[in-house]
Amino acid sequence: MTVPRLEPMAPDDIPAVIAIEQAAYTTGWPTTAFERELTVNALARYLVVRPATPVEAGGHPLVAFGGLWLMVDQAHIVTIAVHPDHQRRGYGRLVLHGLVELAAASAMQSVTLEVRVSNHAARALYRTYGFYEVGLRKRYYADNHEDAIIMTTEPLDSPAYRQRLARLRAELDARFPAGYIARHLEAARPA
Repeated sequence: MTVPRLEPMAPDDIPAVIAIEQAAYTTGWPTTAFERELTVNALARYLVVRPATPVEAGGHPLVAFGGLWLMVDQAHIVTIAVHPDHQRRGYGRLVLHGLVELAAASAMQSVTLEVRVSNHAARALYRTYGFYEVGLRKRYYADNHEDAIIMTTEPLDSPAYRQRLARLRAELDARFPAGYIARHLEAARPA
């Protein structure tokens, strides 16, 4: 079985990341923003999902990506996107899981994010990972002035959350070959 690879984002991945973002969102970040994130922002960590072969992914060199900032004791997920041609295959969940595990391995206390009020699928995925709603940012999104829901996790080092993450990891290991998640997350962890 050939499987996709979860890897740290490299500067060479930026054109493919921009293509995913343009396909997935009405507005997105400029190329220079991703360049700054990878080269200047010491707090940033980004992951990509590379298909086993571009042929399997319809010629796309990447199918998903996501990023977070490690700020003091809290991680903040700044973006997750899956190419529309590859949604509903577990890639968004794979990226989210990788980001949460990176946060936990970096001794972050919790993870926060903002999500569109209308993005019910993403909100459901985040709830699966123990995110709960803590606030609202009115007119947050520039493209249509939609509100954003602020979501956060309970403490990542709590026994309940560690148990949840272990269960979710086992589910991903069942979907992908055993050890897949562990091998690829080790490569993405901060030094």
